[in-house]
Amino acid sequence: MGVLITGSIATDHLMVFPGRFADQFLADQLDRVSLSFLVDGLEVRRGGVAANICVGLARLGVAGTLVGAVGKDFAEYRSELDSDGVDTSSVLVSASQHTARFVCTTDQVQAQIASFYPGAMSEAARIELRPIVQRVGGAELVLVSPNDPGAMLRHTQECRDAGYPFAADPSQQLAWMGGEQIRELVDGATLLFTNEYESALLLQKTGWSREEVLDRVGSWVVTLGENGVRIDSAGAEPVVVPAGTVLNPVDPTGVGDAFRAGFIAARQWGFGFERAAQVGCSLAAFVLEVAGPQEYKLTPELLLDRIRDTYGTEAANEVEPHLTPSA
Repeated sequence: MGVLITGSIATDHLMVFPGRFADQFLADQLDRVSLSFLVDGLEVRRGGVAANICVGLARLGVAGTLVGAVGKDFAEYRSELDSDGVDTSSVLVSASQHTARFVCTTDQVQAQIASFYPGAMSEAARIELRPIVQRVGGAELVLVSPNDPGAMLRHTQECRDAGYPFAADPSQQLAWMGGEQIRELVDGATLLFTNEYESALLLQKTGWSREEVLDRVGSWVVTLGENGVRIDSAGAEPVVVPAGTVLNPVDPTGVGDAFRAGFIAARQWGFGFERAAQVGCSLAAFVLEVAGPQEYKLTPELLLDRIRDTYGTEAANEVEPHLTPSA
């Protein structure tokens, strides 16, 4: 039985302009802008929501199958994911488009000029889940995370039709989808993941009340940033868990993905919501302390120390048997 993680696979190309963009714009020429900026450095980071989550699962010793679409330029990225222990066998390779790419230049006052090229991600709706589920021997959970909207809707409907338990994680796609599409993604989910802002947006766009959402999902996991996480289920008291200890925050990119990886891993180990959220928050703290969603270093000892620092010895002792000791 496997955990399938569907969603985006992308690379981030990040540059820095040692000046101010605003100084280069002429107010009376904005309708014919033609500018080129000489930048300092280039950082290329692996990313994409589904890939980030799969890396987190692998580092916790949980097998996750990556499901998404990429271009022919994916070979090096695939090799790195394979080295991390991610199952990339079911990734669709486009014959004509490049892997999705985020290109961003930031100036000295943190203003940004960015572009997102979806590329091969637009072909993700071609992917059928059934052959993948057969290959891995069943589906314990299918996470439907941000991706091409057509792919998200197809994967969700296939889960409902086939009876695969699924988690809805519409995240940033909530801004682009209409209420009917969002209702289709959420209805029947075992888990629903959002942050606090996305929760309000989901309610506004669907027209549902909080109680109506809880009538349609198993449980609603809401991340609250520095305030941790709250998990609501119909007819039950909320489970509230504080955020993990953060030593030196650097970059929030990928923090939510790491939380989902830790939470799903702990649920696979058989833990309840409180302990699962503690593992998720602890893993997220490591991502917050580095630049890039997959650049963090993790050992069982480091993770257990972090859990112990925030949530106590009992929590660490319960998690320890599920982690493979480092060499």
